[in-house]
Order: sequence, then C-alpha cells, then structure tokens
Amino acid sequence: MKKYKRVFTIVIDSLGIGAMPDGEKFGDVGVNTLGHISEAVENFRIPTLQKLGMANLTPLRQVPAVENPLGYQAALRERSNGKDTMTGHWEIMGIETKKPFKTFTEHGFPKELIEELEKRTGHKVIGNKSASGTEIIDELGEEEIATGHMIVYTSADSVLQICGNEETFGLEELYRCCEIARELTMKEEWRVGRVIARPYIGKKKGEFERTSNRHDYALKPPMKTALDVLKDHGLDVISVGKIKDIFDGEGITEAYKSKSSVHGMEQTIDIAKKDFHGLCFVNLVDFDAKWGHRRNPEGYAKELEMFDEKLKILLENLKDDDLLIITADHGNDPTYTGTDHTREKVPFLAYGKAMEGNGMLPEQDTFAVIGATIVDNFGLHMPENTIGTSLLSYIK
Repeated sequence: MKKYKRVFTIVIDSLGIGAMPDGEKFGDVGVNTLGHISEAVENFRIPTLQKLGMANLTPLRQVPAVENPLGYQAALRERSNGKDTMTGHWEIMGIETKKPFKTFTEHGFPKELIEELEKRTGHKVIGNKSASGTEIIDELGEEEIATGHMIVYTSADSVLQICGNEETFGLEELYRCCEIARELTMKEEWRVGRVIARPYIGKKKGEFERTSNRHDYALKPPMKTALDVLKDHGLDVISVGKIKDIFDGEGITEAYKSKSSVHGMEQTIDIAKKDFHGLCFVNLVDFDAKWGHRRNPEGYAKELEMFDEKLKILLENLKDDDLLIITADHGNDPTYTGTDHTREKVPFLAYGKAMEGNGMLPEQDTFAVIGATIVDNFGLHMPENTIGTSLLSYIK
C-alpha cells in the first residue's frame, strides 16, 4: 500500500452531485447542483475535472464521462443531520452531528431571540435578515450611529453577526453584546455555529469600512478530529480559506485566509511548491456564497471553469508522493427554489501520480472516509467516537 508524504484535500464549497435518499426530510427533492448547472448553461468546459472523472459521477450535458479517468471516483452520502458548512466539514474529518445547527436565512432570527437580545444588551436590533456584511453596513450604518441601535444579520450559514461602529458603538461594547448573543444561541432551538463581531469605521454611507478587529465566537468541534491526530503527531496541517474558522483553530498548524476561490487555488499552488509533510486542507467558498445562494448557475459554471484552469496548474506541481482529494461539504443547487443549501451527495475524486489503478468505487455512507483515509495514510488512527473507514487500500 502506497503512503503519501503530502495530502491536498480541496472542498469545492456546495458542489453537490445529486439528491440524498433522505432529501425530502430537508425539503430537497430532485436536487443536483452540478447536474443542473450543466443543464442551465450553454457552454461548460471543465477538462481537468473531466479527466479526473467528475462527469462519471453525474451526467453533464456538455462534458462526457471518460472511459479511463485519472485516479478514483466515488459519491459520498452525508451521515450527519444537516446540510451546512460546519456539519459537512466536521464530518469530513470524522464527526457525526446528530443535532443540526440552525440557519435563519429565509426569515431572520425569531422574535423571542431578538427580544431577549435587546433586553440583555440594552440595544434595539435593526436589520435581522440575511445580508452581505458590506451592504448592510451601507444600508443601516448611519441609523446605528445616530440612534445607538445594533445591526444584527445572518447569512446562509449558521451564524449570527453583529456590526458595531468602532467610534460610536465601541469595540468593548460590541464584544459584550456578542458574548450575550453567544450565550443565548447555545439554546437548542437557536443554536448557531458562530457568533461574529463585525466592527467598522466611517461616518456615512460610502465611507464605511470593516476593520480587522473581527472576533468569532465559534463552537469548537465536540471531540477530536482527524486534524488533531495529525497535529498531535507532529505533522503539518495547513489550512486555506475558511477551514481554520470552521474548526475554530483546532488541529491547525498554519493558516492562510483567501480573498476569493481563485486566490485560494493560487495559495494552494504556492504551498505545493514548498516542502511540507502532512495535510493541506482547502475550502473554496465563492461557489456557495457568490453563486449557489444567489441562484446564479451561469456564475457558478464560470467559477468552476476558473477553478478547472487552476486545478490543471496544481496537478502539474504535484510530486510523485502527493495525494489529491477533491470533494464538497453539501449542495447548493442554483436552480432550486429558495436560497438555502441543498442536501446532496458529494464527489470524492482521488488522484496521485504514483497510482497504478483507477475507476469507480462503491458509494460511501459518510464524508468521513476522507479523514479516515488521510489518517491511515500516515499510519495513525482516528480518534475515539469518530466515524469513517479508510479507502487507502482501494486507491492503489
């Protein structure tokens, strides 16, 4: 069995490949993020993903399946009870989430939570909807400065975000209010993955700017993950994009924030040119945040084409003892109703230059086969109470 010195795991955020058997429970029937993007657009070219067998996992109108793909392919089902970023990523690294995190994308936070937050903080809440952070500051910043009200908003993920002007609201006051929000959202029916303080400066619309004093009040993973095992055994665990936030820094040895998904791939290519021993774990969020939630299949298709170009360069920079795994964390079908994530199977594409075989593996019943495979590769064992079995012996 070959052992790899470096593993690159890339999460194409929200790239589902078809409905889960239990999708109806989540309101997701007949969904297929990748398949429906292909149906919705005229032209769609992803030659590198095609070579790796992506079209072998779900039929694509413009991209035929290949008879002899590079490496191995499988569809992965989600075992956890959810369809959000934290649940998906935590499962990839071995955690089954039985009680889902709550999202409040469609209608904002419930009246009872807002009233309690107002009572405890002493500020009237304005906003209370799903919004872009920069846009909501432009919309409500002047009102907040004038009145001392508090901007609260969410996104498609399980988050409660509070904006505060550093000069008028004050950083300490913003952090105090976020701590109260974190305490309130530990309740089962309001449980969000993260509360985020979003400070900004400026006096009027058009001049507002977010500052670097952001603070995340995240839930830590409830148990050790594959990442902790790697770190505890002296291996590198390099995160690119949102990974560090998703795991609240647990099990990470080095972290890079990305400005965009293209930038995230450029960072990954740079990391591939350096020497390290362990895992490079990458999240590329634009697919989800920019295109999935905004129900824009054309934008999603173009983003995938840009990713494919960068992927080609990454493959050229892989060494003989590198393993590349491409996957996703949930679906977000841009042709489906609403604006929420969709409960879907995700791709598993595994490729290494040293592989002698190739082809389709059986469908797996959890994303956690990825964490288990990585840990097994380094001769280690998954932590207690985690899920997932290694596929290392199949990807020869």
